[in-house]
Amino acid sequence: MTESELLGPRAYGEACGQALLKACAEDFQVDEVLDIPLSGQGEHLWLWVEKRGLNTEEAARRLARAAGMPLRAISYAGLKDRQALTRQWFSLHLPGKADPDLVAAEDDSLRILERVRHSRKLQRGAHAANGFKLRLTRLAADRPALDARLEQLRRQGVPNYFGLQRFGEDGGNLAEAKVFAARRELPAQRNLRSRLLSAARSYLFNRVLAERVAVGDWNRAQPGDLLAFTDSRSFFPAGVEECADPRLALLDLHPTGPLWGRATPGRRGDQGAGGCRRPVRGAARRLAGEAGMLHERRILRLPIDRLAWHYSAIDILQLEFVLPAGCFATVVVRELVDLWPAGLRDTSCVF
Repeated sequence: MTESELLGPRAYGEACGQALLKACAEDFQVDEVLDIPLSGQGEHLWLWVEKRGLNTEEAARRLARAAGMPLRAISYAGLKDRQALTRQWFSLHLPGKADPDLVAAEDDSLRILERVRHSRKLQRGAHAANGFKLRLTRLAADRPALDARLEQLRRQGVPNYFGLQRFGEDGGNLAEAKVFAARRELPAQRNLRSRLLSAARSYLFNRVLAERVAVGDWNRAQPGDLLAFTDSRSFFPAGVEECADPRLALLDLHPTGPLWGRATPGRRGDQGAGGCRRPVRGAARRLAGEAGMLHERRILRLPIDRLAWHYSAIDILQLEFVLPAGCFATVVVRELVDLWPAGLRDTSCVF
């Protein structure tokens, strides 16, 4: 499936030019923001880990092997890209045990920067946000237009699409989800089941958001919408009075779209009919239903916090910003530039 089928239209028109992203790991840096005070004691060892060219699950397996413990005893808040330089927290459950020797887990691709004991394990989704430092190289763009677009994104945010990485190469996760849905069964392997269910629900959300972007009301509340604050998982219906709430203009309050599951409340338009491959949509909804997943909502508009940028060379744009947990930096970049083919990447760059 193509990018436009998996995501949807841009909100601000054509890209301002082209650039290369992730020529090397240092071009895409992510720091997990965790607002949890750690006590310094308890049966869980929390690790602040820097990894390069290594995804989160691979890092967890390496820590488990070095500690001589089962993988299920390793916890983390969120998944981070492989092709990036990322820093995130892990926790190891060590009831009545001393800190393990983790030297075997470390090399140039994984370093443990900090170790702290705590009374509770790290839960999935516990991080508040992610801080990003991106470098776009081989930039070929109209700089005044690009600066104007960046100012626009800072004021108005971007459509909160799930990024392409959620769907696997060429949408492979979604195709695999469709196969299981047609059989009316779920994968036995937990990691595979989680990945396919996530892809299915993300695709359905993107279809709903794509329709709102196409008609131009993705960033405005309509009567009948379900609204949520940026950092809240609760939502409430919008009437005429709620649609005039000043917090909408401040990018604190947003319309939401569905993450399908049992007892799905909705609004008019949540069905995501237009521009959607109906067999894929139906299979995705069926898979989520078979899993008995609970309904959730996701904000349609993504506010970009602390957005700053500068040009370190005539063809290099450096960006810094913070996004809520579960949101994708690549959808911010997509509103700025088209990306050069991945074949142009090299391993010789220095951040």
